[in-house]
Amino acid sequence: MENVAHSLQIGRDLRINAHSSLTSYNNTIIKMSSTASLLVLALAGLLLVTFPGLCAGTAAAHHRPNGNQCHPSGSLEGPSTGHICGECCKPGHLYPKYQCSPPVTKNTRAVMTLNNFEEGGDGGDPSECDGKYHYNTERVVALSTGWYNHGKRCGKNIRISAKGRSVLANVVDECDSLHGCDKPHAFQPPCEPNIVDASQAVWDALDITGDEVGDYPITWTDA
Repeated sequence: MENVAHSLQIGRDLRINAHSSLTSYNNTIIKMSSTASLLVLALAGLLLVTFPGLCAGTAAAHHRPNGNQCHPSGSLEGPSTGHICGECCKPGHLYPKYQCSPPVTKNTRAVMTLNNFEEGGDGGDPSECDGKYHYNTERVVALSTGWYNHGKRCGKNIRISAKGRSVLANVVDECDSLHGCDKPHAFQPPCEPNIVDASQAVWDALDITGDEVGDYPITWTDA
């Protein structure tokens, strides 16, 4: 009987030791997991401090037009009463305005939009450079305020390139980046700072047609 009791005691001791070892092992694993988690958090914090742009994502890009250093100079509020048109300013909505445009290079990146320079067209009032309306068969453009440069490019040609083609177009107007939402601007918001607003003839010369017509990426330079 004593041998049996002794064997039972040994069994209990082994179970207790095994349980203690298992508990100790689990505690070690938990500590290691906690340490690893803290290490991961610390590394993530270090990355965010060192490279703050990593979590900026798309929102940052939207607040930094085209990756250049041209920032909004303020905002323009839409009229108290709306004007009926798809692209017209909406009442109470704030629209950014710009005094600047990206620097002009030999291949200045821009967005080309379609404009009707004829009387009654999208442009509203006559062209600012010469006080006239222009037929859509003429290769003419309006430039964002910064590129328009107080009219210094009026009457001058620029070379627009896209789709492996290039065309000369004459600057006749400003795509106003500071003002808008009124009758002289056809009730449209201020232009973005990187716009080349081109007549139909320019689009045709570049062979951009159909669904491609809209906001089209181009490059341009002074001719």
